[in-house]
Amino acid sequence: MATLQEVAQIALSLPEVTESESRGTRTWSVGGKTFAWERPYSKADLKRFDDETPPNEPIVAVRVDDLVEKEAVLAAGTKGVFTIPHFDGYAAVLIELRTVTKRAMKDALVDGWLACAPRHLAKPVRGEALARPRRPDRRLLGEPEERGHSPSF
Repeated sequence: MATLQEVAQIALSLPEVTESESRGTRTWSVGGKTFAWERPYSKADLKRFDDETPPNEPIVAVRVDDLVEKEAVLAAGTKGVFTIPHFDGYAAVLIELRTVTKRAMKDALVDGWLACAPRHLAKPVRGEALARPRRPDRRLLGEPEERGHSPSF
């Protein structure tokens, strides 16, 4: 289990992260790009769950590098990591804080930060992250990046 306070502490421990508020919820950005944000369900989100019980709030959305990475993250089956139809075609996953482990939350935040950070900031952190298993960078393989549209937050 992770808390919003722990999310904030982890995010703010990364280089040059700023915390701000948007529409009454917290967001974390680096280099002018938001990599994580508190994401309450909208009425439309709740309707899409129909009879299914939605994951418990609080929920945090975290950017991933591209849609291929999103599919890999979801396929890994990490407890508490999911998506909703509103995020189809967008490079981000949702995380149920009451379910996710603190380690998985930290890994997701670092990966989200790496997806958005300017290269000069990301290089030293990426070196540390390489100790963890990751899928190959698509750009290094000569494959095109797949970036989705940006949904409203």
